Amino acid sequence: MTEKKKRIVIALGGNALGNTLHEQMLAVKTTAKAIVDLIQEGCEVIVAHGNGPQVGMINHAMAALSREDPNQPNTPLSVCVAMSQAYIGYDLQNALREEMYNRDIFDIPVATMVTQVRVDPEDPAFKNPSKPIGHFMTKEQAKYAAKEYGYIVKEDAGRGWRRVVASPLPQEIIEIGAIQTLVDSGQLVIACGGGGIPVVRDYENKGCYKGVPAVIDKDLGGELLAEDCDADVLFLLTAVEHVAINFGKPNQEELEDLTADEAERLADEGQFGKGSMEPKVRAAIKFARSRKGRTCIIGALDKAAETMAGLSGTRIHE
Repeated sequence: MTEKKKRIVIALGGNALGNTLHEQMLAVKTTAKAIVDLIQEGCEVIVAHGNGPQVGMINHAMAALSREDPNQPNTPLSVCVAMSQAYIGYDLQNALREEMYNRDIFDIPVATMVTQVRVDPEDPAFKNPSKPIGHFMTKEQAKYAAKEYGYIVKEDAGRGWRRVVASPLPQEIIEIGAIQTLVDSGQLVIACGGGGIPVVRDYENKGCYKGVPAVIDKDLGGELLAEDCDADVLFLLTAVEHVAINFGKPNQEELEDLTADEAERLADEGQFGKGSMEPKVRAAIKFARSRKGRTCIIGALDKAAETMAGLSGTRIHE
């Protein structure tokens, strides 16, 4: 009887993808090596990823086009997220195939799923948009963007003005049935890029979906994907080996093993950066509590195999 493979959802952080087109093409080769290491260890892998630099670049380019050509309407943020999913997926697919072929693995197809994720239009995040995206603007450019495109803009720590959008919680992955079918057939699936394209129900159009100007945290999107795909492990790959408390202080302490209750207590104490490590820890807590036996691991991209073997990283479990 063939032993069931351990199913892992890997959520890739920004360091796995680079900040420009050229950086991305180089970064995904290293990222592919880490992912294929896990496949060779006997794991069944599903990939989610962030898209911060990429969606900002696309949004900036499309806004510039609309300024140059009055007949070209501004592109909605939801469409920019979709664009980023496709072109990140394109590079990841090719890098993963190349790495598998280099190791004589020819029987695992790779597919990217352009993924919509439903959010709640009544989510409190929509009342207080706070997630900065895109490039910095002068005050005059910010005023123009607010007037012409309806952007909400805020000054960012004296560095200039930026567009801010809501970051609502993910509620439902619209394409989950297709994703599950691909995964169950043995494909390596890339899904929920950038947390997913945020959509809400359009009840004026038979309950179909329409995009909203928001971004979904990619770790929370990856967590929902891991639950829905019945994963055993959620692996949040980042730039550091461990979650730490008292970060950057003389008494900094790296953590290797935490229960969900311990992690929640530390998060509530403010031990983790709001915009950096805390979302990962909150996603880890949710996944660990979602089913008995589930574990979330937070660790470094370049030590993925060692982390899965328990030699690095922080494990959070019930």
